[in-house]
Amino acid sequence: MHTRKEAAEIFRQLAEGFGRSGHPNFFATLVEQLARLLTVDHALVAVVTHDNIAETLAVWSNGGLQANLSYPLAGTPCETVVGHEPCLYACDVQSRFPEDDLLSQLGADSYMGLPLFAPDGTAIGLLAVLHNQPIQFDGLENEILRIAAAQAGAELGRRQAENALRKSEAAAKESERRLNTLLNHLPGMAYRCLNNQDWTMQLVSKGAEALTGYRPDELEANRVTSFASLVHKDDQERIFLDIQEAICQRRPYRVIYRIRHRDGSERWMWEQGQAVFKESGEVLCLEGFITDVTDQQESQRVQRAVMQVASTVTSRVGDDYFQQLIATLTTLLEADAGFIALLDQPVPPLQGDGFHPNNLLPATTGHTVSLVVDGQIRKNYTFLLRDTPVEGVVLEQESVVHHGQRFTLPGATLSAQAWIGRRLDNAKGEAIGVMMVFYKAPLNTNAFATSVLRILSTGAAAELERRRDHRHIHQLAYTDSTTGLPNRARFMEMLSTMGQLSGQQRSPLSLLLLDLRRFKEINDLHGHQVGDQLLATVARRLQHLGLPDVHCARLSGDEFALLLPSIERASLDEVVRQLSTLVKRPTRLDHRIFNLDVSIGFARYPGDVASPSELFNAASIALHHAKKLESNISPYTQTMRHTLERRQWMTERLHSAILERRLQLYFQPQVDLNTQTLTGAEALCRWHDPEWGWVSPSEFIPLAEERGLIRLLGDWVLEEAARQLSVWQAAGTPLPGRLSINISAQQFADPRLTTHIATLTSNISPSAIALELTESDFMRDPDQAVIITQAMRQAGYALFIDDFGTGYSSLSYLRRFAADALKIDISFVRDMLDNHHDRAIVQTIIAMANTLEMKTLAEGVESAAQAALLADMGCNQAQGYWFGRPLPADEFTRTWLND
Repeated sequence: MHTRKEAAEIFRQLAEGFGRSGHPNFFATLVEQLARLLTVDHALVAVVTHDNIAETLAVWSNGGLQANLSYPLAGTPCETVVGHEPCLYACDVQSRFPEDDLLSQLGADSYMGLPLFAPDGTAIGLLAVLHNQPIQFDGLENEILRIAAAQAGAELGRRQAENALRKSEAAAKESERRLNTLLNHLPGMAYRCLNNQDWTMQLVSKGAEALTGYRPDELEANRVTSFASLVHKDDQERIFLDIQEAICQRRPYRVIYRIRHRDGSERWMWEQGQAVFKESGEVLCLEGFITDVTDQQESQRVQRAVMQVASTVTSRVGDDYFQQLIATLTTLLEADAGFIALLDQPVPPLQGDGFHPNNLLPATTGHTVSLVVDGQIRKNYTFLLRDTPVEGVVLEQESVVHHGQRFTLPGATLSAQAWIGRRLDNAKGEAIGVMMVFYKAPLNTNAFATSVLRILSTGAAAELERRRDHRHIHQLAYTDSTTGLPNRARFMEMLSTMGQLSGQQRSPLSLLLLDLRRFKEINDLHGHQVGDQLLATVARRLQHLGLPDVHCARLSGDEFALLLPSIERASLDEVVRQLSTLVKRPTRLDHRIFNLDVSIGFARYPGDVASPSELFNAASIALHHAKKLESNISPYTQTMRHTLERRQWMTERLHSAILERRLQLYFQPQVDLNTQTLTGAEALCRWHDPEWGWVSPSEFIPLAEERGLIRLLGDWVLEEAARQLSVWQAAGTPLPGRLSINISAQQFADPRLTTHIATLTSNISPSAIALELTESDFMRDPDQAVIITQAMRQAGYALFIDDFGTGYSSLSYLRRFAADALKIDISFVRDMLDNHHDRAIVQTIIAMANTLEMKTLAEGVESAAQAALLADMGCNQAQGYWFGRPLPADEFTRTWLND
């Protein structure tokens, strides 16, 4: 399963890839992204021909693009995909399709294929991913493939539409050539003439001779006769007035009249033409066509309407595409208004002719994506579908109302009496939107308008589906699914945008980071479902904080962020207190009451940082500091940054010092309290940095534990201690007793610790080493501790329990640990002369050790009185400044090992 963070990143990458829609390399980018996102060896997109042949548009195989190829679909898994549902062969696909040579060439073991559909629902291709091993897809991969197939189908459909348009343009040119040929062979006359009493011809087609008996050159420029002189005298005035009236109204004219043929006969003519105007508004000429209708008497009319619908599919996408489309559509159809609307959810069709019982739609609202009224683009609006013309279009697929009850368009004052609408369907046949035009006056005809809508609805539906999928991907990539808040990626974009604005205006901007304390315990104890409910509750409380312009986001599992512009420091402190109180308010879920706690760190621009870009880092540092405070609230200060920077630098320097073996071991003597003789020593790590000088162990050892360096440091101590013991042994000055070496909690968590220690100290006998294990470390996992300590004892190592008395030990476990000695913590030794409670604790530890047959060793002995009292109590050994400070190896040798 993928994490939400991984899913967000995957959909973000997918959204970026789909931004290349319309690019020549779209399919190549798509198969590469699918192969990488789904971690498969091969991916391909293919178009299917009428001959059942697959021609690939892009092939990705074994890390690179391959040459395109063609192959027959018969006997392949792809054949089962085309025009059908998605098909998955999770393994052994070659054995299922032995005749498929492509599977063998690729070495594929598994196959997943999806059909590609054109916007009209026609199957046009396929998308397939193949892997050389078995595959198992979860819901995320299936969602990725579904969206990718829908986008690939839309892109393929768009390209096919472009090819069809190019062919149409070529056909148009051919049609023009044929038209010229046709005009010169038709039994009629095309003309261009002046608008005067003689209708002086400037251009006449060859059909003039058959029509009038005069050749074109005889009619042109009135060389032999004027055309007007051929018109019957009874018709001359009538047709002249009709034509002039049409010119004044700037409309085409149609007239029927008689002429005198050259042979003297009278014939009936039907003429259609229009005026061509100069830019000044004057008539340049008249153009038209005249045909002989004598045979049909004057009752028959021949009408020829040539209308050219300009394509509205351009390289634009999104809002520009829809605005251009609806503006062009309303102009062509002479409509008063029009819009394209997106439904709030897809409406699936029913089986059969109907849509939904009782005309009840799953979708309840629509939202215009482009709206034009009286030639002007208007603001988009959301409206209810019920009892509107849009509802009728969705139910009927196509709706025409010539004279209906008046309908007022959403977001406009226009009241329509007639409208024509076309439903927009996605590739699955689901209604996702509508395209409509409206008329103020009743509509007389609709054939042309409905035809245009049908043509344009295919492209509009494909673009609407692409837009819906893009919005869905964007939501997945930038929204946290648990809380509905913006996720980390979206929040960082908001922070950048608001930060730039704040920096330009020098206006305040505050960032608060919230971390729910011990939230992991709730998830572990009650399950993630309860945890998610609590997170959603916290999100709702943050959203209802009641602050203007506040922006909330969920950054990670239990971390939230708030951006507050233009808020002063005093008000910010109050907001932080309100937030803390709000989150801590008891929450009841399933008869349980949860009391959450929260840490809050915050920073302000320009008060705390010099640039808004530093806000997130500063607030993160403040949150880190807040987690250590009792109040759990911390504003950012520069001191925090300096402390954190020092810890970071110290981590890097310590790591280098360990690797380069620039640390040192010091040795503190351990003395028998009765004989005052040396019984061993404790190895203590020291670090001298070239720049910082001596760094205290109380600073760098806890840091090593926190930053994961303690095991590396512990290994170095073990190796160096073993080396020094070997040096002393070889020099004839062996260390009496044992050398005590501290083992950290992280080292002790390793069940193979005994074997690991033996490997690091293989050059010395285990009897020369005593391993010191802190009491609190034992009790983290007592049963595991028993197993490890027993293995250590069997290997020959002595075991000391360090800092005894500061933690909590079960006597039963203490007995099973098989330790050799208890080390009495310095905190009890320091004040035992003056504090009878500490003295009683020391006495009790010594008595306990005697009972369990363990020795005792006191730490931090700094006076003779302390040493004497410990000896009187029966303590066996001690170490401390009274006996000797920790010394480097050479000084320790001279002081304690040389006779």
